Amino acid sequence: MPQLSEAFRTSTSISIKEVGIVCKVNHPPAVKLARDISKIFELAGVTTSLSEFKGNIDALIVLGGDGTLLRIADRAAHHSIPVLGINMGNLGFLTERTEQEAITAVEELLSGTVTIENRMMLKASITTQGEVVSSTYALNEVVISKETFDPILQLSTRADLEYITTYKADGLIFSTPTGSTAYNLSAGGPLVYPGLASILVTPICPFMLGSRPVLLPPHSRLRTRLETSRDQKAQVIVDGHPAWAMKKDDTLEIEAAQHSLRLVISPHRDYFAILRNKLHWGIGSSSAD
Repeated sequence: MPQLSEAFRTSTSISIKEVGIVCKVNHPPAVKLARDISKIFELAGVTTSLSEFKGNIDALIVLGGDGTLLRIADRAAHHSIPVLGINMGNLGFLTERTEQEAITAVEELLSGTVTIENRMMLKASITTQGEVVSSTYALNEVVISKETFDPILQLSTRADLEYITTYKADGLIFSTPTGSTAYNLSAGGPLVYPGLASILVTPICPFMLGSRPVLLPPHSRLRTRLETSRDQKAQVIVDGHPAWAMKKDDTLEIEAAQHSLRLVISPHRDYFAILRNKLHWGIGSSSAD
């Protein structure tokens, strides 16, 4: 798996000749900022393409929130395109640069040297009667979720050939370390440093209080089968978007993807600074020496 052999964080030289800019949908401030950034690139002799993904660009700038970035993460990762996220939303773990830092971030791109983190992704496949029907990729998480008024799900789960347990829960979250701050955190799962290649398995509202989150090595291949005695279905949701309806005896397979997302980050802000800012850790207390 290539992303497991790459350094998590690197200082990389890149030559910028063409960049893409993707904006948050129906968000005029993002569109205005995109035009301002385009002018800076044009003055530097760099071609820009707005709101159009092209596989041969040298970098991609995302103006919006984490949801905007998640929508293009798989395509950018497949083409090994560095992605710079500018937060135009509310939280922004992935789009870590603020709107006020946008111009500075663009100038760093033009300087030719950037700091990149290789963020692990997941590959998810749905299998019916032993045949893989479809596959997709996730940067944050893949979730099996029951319908609102349905009874709890029974999800028989294995890691490679080893049986873990049959989760009785409202659902199950398979998360990357990057996604540990998303649905996994809300469901009581742990925060995991994004440079630690691993797969998190977190039950949603488990029937048994002894069902706890599990952290597994990145070479694990996870298989979860929906067991039910009735005509019950579950939804598979990938990075916040519905992917498949899962029915009795269908199996969801999860493994580390062959590619990682090349995320351009600030060289002056570390992961724990982001956590302190976004999760309001230590408010009112003095900083450590």
